[in-house]
Amino acid sequence: MSKVAFSTYADIINDKAALHNWKENLISDPYRSYLYAYPHKTSYREFETKLPLSTLWSSEPADTFFLYMHIPFCGARCGFCNLFTLPDKSAKVHEVYVDALERQAKQWAPIMKHKPIARFAIGGGTPTLLEPVQLERLFRIAEETMGLDPSVASISVETSPETVTAQRLQILKERRVDRVSMGIQSFVESEATAIYRPQKPLEVERALEQLKLYAFPILNLDLIYGLPGQTIDSWLYSLDRAISYEPEEIFLYPLYTREQTIVKPEVIKQQGTDHRMSFYLAARERLLSKGYVQYSMRRFAKLEAGTSKVLLPYGCQEEGMIGLGCGARSYTQGVHYASRYGVSRNATASIIADYVETDDYTTADYGIILTDSEQKRRFILKAILHMEGLALSSYSDRFGTQMLDDHPELKLLLSTDLAWLDANLFRLSVEGMAHSDAIGDWFISSDVRDRMEGYVYV
Repeated sequence: MSKVAFSTYADIINDKAALHNWKENLISDPYRSYLYAYPHKTSYREFETKLPLSTLWSSEPADTFFLYMHIPFCGARCGFCNLFTLPDKSAKVHEVYVDALERQAKQWAPIMKHKPIARFAIGGGTPTLLEPVQLERLFRIAEETMGLDPSVASISVETSPETVTAQRLQILKERRVDRVSMGIQSFVESEATAIYRPQKPLEVERALEQLKLYAFPILNLDLIYGLPGQTIDSWLYSLDRAISYEPEEIFLYPLYTREQTIVKPEVIKQQGTDHRMSFYLAARERLLSKGYVQYSMRRFAKLEAGTSKVLLPYGCQEEGMIGLGCGARSYTQGVHYASRYGVSRNATASIIADYVETDDYTTADYGIILTDSEQKRRFILKAILHMEGLALSSYSDRFGTQMLDDHPELKLLLSTDLAWLDANLFRLSVEGMAHSDAIGDWFISSDVRDRMEGYVYV
């Protein structure tokens, strides 16, 4: 969506027809982009000069850190996936990879152990694809090398139905995991097949029954709406099957397809009318009626969901994020960095091969340096795309300026009832939350958008 020139915002707000047209243009394509991080990884480039991590992290103002480990392996690449992951079940390949991750951790620990870890997550890919001995190693690395104290940190692990075993779940339980997240996407076999997901409903039910036996504080289930061949009845069937297991969280994702994914964008167009918004609204109504609370466009959770631990605090803007493993992103306040990004099998395999052969992990050579303007934009996005919204005072306390002075375009959201302002709090409305992806895409800066559009996939 094209950006409006700053000098015209007041003119649009004062012209009812122009304001109506602006809103209609914004919400006409609610699923133009999934902005799960800002700036997006396609805006990353090779740095002209490698940046020493010791310098980046010594000045990081976050009081606590988020430790993330990326396991870039899965059983098969789903048709909607453009994440950094490689279909590879080889136990030897996994072992060599964890060896490299441990080497990286040992080099990073002296740089980053000066502040406690408040959150720890293992994602991918599918971390539980690892053999139990390698899965156990990840927790030892986190605790013994990186200094994780599991008694005061929230711990989350991703899994998939076919990798749920008693031995793996016992490891997670013993390591005090608070949250297990499992992607199901659909309980209907034909819908799973349509997105190249080799998944049988009975396997999903088996995994869920086993997960419930271990009574993790939070069980999260992921579902996708807008799948090829999906109807409102089949969508609500999958949702009701998920609800029947009483998960503490449910994440609802609209189907996104891109030129780099196996399922191409034209598949959605071939279905005719795009029903994703109606599916979302029906699911939202069903979840609210079942006692779930909406926290974002995607996340619904039971109000009492949580852990019995007394957790260290961690800011919602997610800075001070330590990303171990190939494909993991690390965030300091002024620099985001990672390994190179790829989607194709050859590109991903090549990048992983470079990672496991690396001897020195102590510099950042690929990422983006955030200007003051981009730091402000990130701070806003990370808050307003969640139901709790953004306290204007927290913005002024951090940046010394006023949010609506820096970004008067946000007044367009207020004037179209996509957001509301209650004294100190800026929040999206119910309608605005439904269009979070459109709003997030609209708020991308022109500089970051140019970098994203100029990215060449390998």
